[in-house]
Amino acid sequence: MRGASILKANDDKTRSLNKHTLMAFVGEAGDTVQFADYAQANIQLYSMRNNSELSPYEVSSFIRSELAKSLRSKNPYTVNLLLGGYDAIKQKPELFWIDYLASSAPVPYAAHGYAQYYCLSILDKHHHPDISFEQGMKLLRMCTDELKRRLPIDFKGVLVKVVNKDGVTLQEYPEGEQMYAP
Repeated sequence: MRGASILKANDDKTRSLNKHTLMAFVGEAGDTVQFADYAQANIQLYSMRNNSELSPYEVSSFIRSELAKSLRSKNPYTVNLLLGGYDAIKQKPELFWIDYLASSAPVPYAAHGYAQYYCLSILDKHHHPDISFEQGMKLLRMCTDELKRRLPIDFKGVLVKVVNKDGVTLQEYPEGEQMYAP
């Protein structure tokens, strides 16, 4: 064991909300799973009733409004989210950062949880608007290598999911060579 905490190797904190939208969540254990199930079920229900898929922006608006309603209730959800998707109409990817206070912001890149303290500086330095998929995977490698070096946990690796025009897919991510940030 390397760190004071151990992560579960099979814990997936993401939910596919529709064909082109993926939500990653962190927060209180019960709140995260319950809110993710609630959001997933309601977005799928909307799609079935209206025979149309919500865009990532529309999904983020729905989630933001549900968190705002929850915030004004007796038992608010303590959930922070990253919502990524591909807008088939605009033909471009979108990423939204949503916190437990129902603040929502479109962002070019993001990290949340403890990882944000280690990864955002790398993303600030190396991300650019016309980044390719391969460059993005190298950037992810830099972030995971930084987490392995500095985060005081027994790091079990990452589960990589890609959202593009073809939908949400699980990406192979070998635990091989290290990529140091210059």
